[in-house]
Amino acid sequence: MFKKIDFNSLRVRLTAGVAAFSILGLGSLASWTSWRMQQILIESHKKNIEEIAARIPRDAELYNKMLPQTEALSKAVENLDTNNTFLWVENKDKTILAKSNTLINSSNSQENQLVSLRHIPIKPKVVQVGDRYFVLCSGSLKIQGKRVGSIAVAQDITRDQTMFVGMLQGVGITSVFVVIIMAGAIAFYIKRSLQPLRQLSQMTEVISADDLGTAKLYLCHAPSEVKQLADTCNMMLSRLSESWEKERQFVSNVSHELRTPLTIVHGYLQSVLRRQQNLTEIQKEALETAASEAENTIGLLQNLLELARADHGNLHLNIENCILNDVVSEVVEMADQYSDRKIKVEATEYLIEVKADYNRLKQVLLNLIDNAVKYSEAGTPITLKLSRQGDEGCIQVCDMGYGIPLQHQSRIFERFYRVDEARNRAGGTGLGLSIVKTLVEGMGGKVSVRSKLSEGSIFTVCLPV
Repeated sequence: MFKKIDFNSLRVRLTAGVAAFSILGLGSLASWTSWRMQQILIESHKKNIEEIAARIPRDAELYNKMLPQTEALSKAVENLDTNNTFLWVENKDKTILAKSNTLINSSNSQENQLVSLRHIPIKPKVVQVGDRYFVLCSGSLKIQGKRVGSIAVAQDITRDQTMFVGMLQGVGITSVFVVIIMAGAIAFYIKRSLQPLRQLSQMTEVISADDLGTAKLYLCHAPSEVKQLADTCNMMLSRLSESWEKERQFVSNVSHELRTPLTIVHGYLQSVLRRQQNLTEIQKEALETAASEAENTIGLLQNLLELARADHGNLHLNIENCILNDVVSEVVEMADQYSDRKIKVEATEYLIEVKADYNRLKQVLLNLIDNAVKYSEAGTPITLKLSRQGDEGCIQVCDMGYGIPLQHQSRIFERFYRVDEARNRAGGTGLGLSIVKTLVEGMGGKVSVRSKLSEGSIFTVCLPV
């Protein structure tokens, strides 16, 4: 399977940028080199035909003193005739006055096309005729000060041009391979260069709130900038650890200090309610509300204190062998005392023994049952299912309540997390499920939830057998 390329990654961006600049640089160098080589290649040919074009008028002038004009032109052209050079003289009417023997004896259509060209440049220029290449130029022809026509000179450079084109193709193919090799080498080098950053990312991924005080990022062989980043992260972790420790200490102190006076207030309210003969209905209702709120606040503080102890590592658990069937039976009896909800138990015929803290496990199940009672309709039953799955004993607490949206299920065990208005109206504090998770994980187990809207929820607690 190919790994998906992340086009936003620093590695891909650096590789693409360096490769693009390399291609641009090599392309520019190759283009300039090819242009320069072509200039050098045809420069000698240009000088040669310029000399020929300049010499013919002088020779024609000389021969014209001894021969008729037509013969003088032919003699001058014949003296400069070579196998790869073509010369011809035209008058003002484009009539050929003289031409080299190679053109006279040639039956090649390309050479005839060359002679029939309408516009012949004055400056030497490379011209392609068919599959052949010529350096071509022209000049004015004067004899005895009188212009009689123009002289055209063409030199065949097909062989040199073919070699040049072949060389360019070779350079192009080589450049492609060089770019590919460079891109691979650059990608490998950048990957190695970014390895310290990847290590830094992996080290920070595993740091949790409990590790803030002891976590240190250290890189042996890394650039100075990355080491500086690691030092900055270490200082940040130290500050976060101090802040987190102060927050936990504050929660623990507040929970501990407020619980006692609230317990006293709740006791006095209960005492007054027991002697309610002299109370009006409004006074009685107000006192009952105050007592209920005080009781809820005490429960909240107790939960916060439990979590604070767990954060400080002071949550002591008495792990022992427990029979799940017995725990569930006892919990159902206790739940029946404060709730009129029907609770069904679906247990196996054989006993399931797990390693757990007996009292804490009862607390977990009571919290889950209380949660199911709060967030389901009054007439619906609650079911507890016992089963063994491999090396784990599992308890499922099932209700037929409102359900939890899928996007909230991963956060339902966070502290003070509320899903919606319905849950707020139910009177929860947002700490019950967080305590369940803390206690279950402290006993070496795990807790999970499956839920569908309007169909209910299933909380599953699994403990090692």
